[in-house]
Amino acid sequence: MLALPARLRRGAHFSQPLSAFLPDWGGRLRQAFETEIERRRLFNWLPVCMGAGVLLYFLADREPGLAAPLAGLVLCALAALLMRQRRAIMAICIATAAAFAGFTAATWRTANIAAPALARNHVGKLTGFVEALEQREKGVRIVIQVTDLPGVDPGQRPRRVRVTTPVTTLKPGDHISATARLLPPPGPARPGGYDFARDAFFQGVGAVGNIAGKIALAPPPVPMPRRLALAVAIDQARNALTERIATSGGGQAGAMAAALVTGKRGLISEQTNNDLRAAGIYHIVSISGLHMVLAAGTIFWLVRALLTLSQTVALHWPVKKLAALVAMLGATAYCIFSGADVATERSLIMTLVMLGAILVDRPALSMRNLALSAIIVLLREPEALLGPSFQMSFGAVAALIAFAERWQERAPDAAAAAWPWPLRPLWLSAVGILTTTMVATAATAPYGVYHFQTFNPFGLLGNALALPFVSLIVMPAAVFGVLAYPFGLDWPAWALMGWASGYVLQLAHWVAGIDRSTVVLPAFGSTALILFSLSLLWLTLWTTALRFLAALPLVGGLALASAPSRPDILIERDGSGVLVRGPEGKMVLAGKPSRFVLTQWLHADGDSRAPDDAALRNGAACDPRGCVIRLPDGRSVAYTRDRITLVEDCLRADLVVTSLYWTAPCAARLIDRSALMRDGATAYHAARGGWRAYTADEVTRLRPWTRARPEPKPASEPAPAPATAAATAEPAQDAEAIQ
Repeated sequence: MLALPARLRRGAHFSQPLSAFLPDWGGRLRQAFETEIERRRLFNWLPVCMGAGVLLYFLADREPGLAAPLAGLVLCALAALLMRQRRAIMAICIATAAAFAGFTAATWRTANIAAPALARNHVGKLTGFVEALEQREKGVRIVIQVTDLPGVDPGQRPRRVRVTTPVTTLKPGDHISATARLLPPPGPARPGGYDFARDAFFQGVGAVGNIAGKIALAPPPVPMPRRLALAVAIDQARNALTERIATSGGGQAGAMAAALVTGKRGLISEQTNNDLRAAGIYHIVSISGLHMVLAAGTIFWLVRALLTLSQTVALHWPVKKLAALVAMLGATAYCIFSGADVATERSLIMTLVMLGAILVDRPALSMRNLALSAIIVLLREPEALLGPSFQMSFGAVAALIAFAERWQERAPDAAAAAWPWPLRPLWLSAVGILTTTMVATAATAPYGVYHFQTFNPFGLLGNALALPFVSLIVMPAAVFGVLAYPFGLDWPAWALMGWASGYVLQLAHWVAGIDRSTVVLPAFGSTALILFSLSLLWLTLWTTALRFLAALPLVGGLALASAPSRPDILIERDGSGVLVRGPEGKMVLAGKPSRFVLTQWLHADGDSRAPDDAALRNGAACDPRGCVIRLPDGRSVAYTRDRITLVEDCLRADLVVTSLYWTAPCAARLIDRSALMRDGATAYHAARGGWRAYTADEVTRLRPWTRARPEPKPASEPAPAPATAAATAEPAQDAEAIQ
């Protein structure tokens, strides 16, 4: 103290200890927790604990048994019951029991849905029932329930396959016979990327592929199962209504209108999809929360308005509850008719919980109802937690409910309340759309960047311009059209939908034309996503000052996301192509990977170039036999398709990639076909003096959806013959068939 100048000594002199000037943080935290408990906010954390259990299940490197998590659930529930007098211990036991419940639900779900998957590529005869059919720009995509697959052991025969075909004369319910090229559901296109095989497993799809030749109708060997007959009848009705709406609406506007009603998006062109994504409004063509709420809300309003026309009914009947009940039935029918996809089912559950709250005289919009919806979804479909639809829908709704809770506490705007009738509702509607769009965009942005590596900065503009048309014209017209469809008087509704959808498409095209309407960002890891999720949950589920602690995980997530670990080499799972970071830091292409996989690679690196950009090959020294690319540190990577060149590259290059089988010694680091078949898509980081490898198919992970490990190839076995054109069809089609 004496060493300080006199001026600073006076400022630094304390008559009391430093702790006396600090607030009682511990006491404030305890008081905040007590307030949250009094407001019964701890219940909202139950689905979070269940989600943690689901994540632990998917992190296991082998399939766990059901007995252990079930026993843990029972023991923790009993402990919570016995410790109910000690509140803190009881809360811990309940949270642990919820985690065990999520783990148990995931284990049960996997065991219940398990079905064989194709172990290796297969070309041969396929017979089965057409379960579902979707018209596309080129041909159709069909789901077949297999009745026979010669050449594949019955115990390993997939129950359902998904294929594309140019034949457009098929209809659901047909029993067909054709020669099909089938492949096992492909794994991730890159380590840490989207796992197509896992999603296909939980959809019951055991193989994907295409049928290029003729398709013949064949007599079924067994009668069509009742459940399949119901699915076929629904799909036939959906296809008929899709054709009716698309024809009445006309062009891409009609295709978009049909997708909004039936969920069939195959007629929407890729250019239209890109414009909708760039404008941030692609969610309007995916039947989910927006459509379910608008449909149920329209039915609720119509029924309530019609019932109140009668004075007797309005005075003596519970009109609001009757309207809610009819809206619940209408929403359920809408979900079934639209295909009952995973996102639609989750939206239905959330809508039913909200409407059910009206039946029991509870607030329809509350965080508790959202938590209950999440619990039901996680118990029914635990795997949904890993998908963008679950994360983005629940994240957006949680943020909107939390914002609504804060908004109700604000003081009313006296100036706006004094405005005349036309101005006040317009102002409130505009502010509501802009505010809710900003809140939802902020809540879902981390998930969009993590899963798709894109961000649409003008999504606020696109939603603000398009949603009024969707909410006020498109969806009400859809409800009236569905009601008038059985009477053949539906064409005016579809024409109105087509006009409004065409205007929405014009807006999307205009927004997409703005410079940098789509920003490609590098992929960040799952740890950053978990921190972002924890920050969002902490901010929305608490109501006291505790929520401001959400800044801590948010800062951690931003720090990790801002410095992602980007690989220097990406190798296609079949060795058909490689992407290498060149001397200038940009990725350089060698070989011919599928367009879909190359797009995934470029987006993960934060590269916005198109897959057909000629600049991707700048920096690669190529000849007909292969290519050589140099890394920024001077080391060379060789990609070769010729055995003689492979011998030379093993002597000159530092790392050699080939789609050939190779058993001879190689002085360089060698990745041949056998290694790729074992490990799947592979990424390498150029570490000092060596390489760090990351594989998509970890050898130590043995789960029901992972690929069967191929047997080691004998050294004397010759190289495979060049594949035919049919066998080298775009892997993008296979990946697209799963989505």
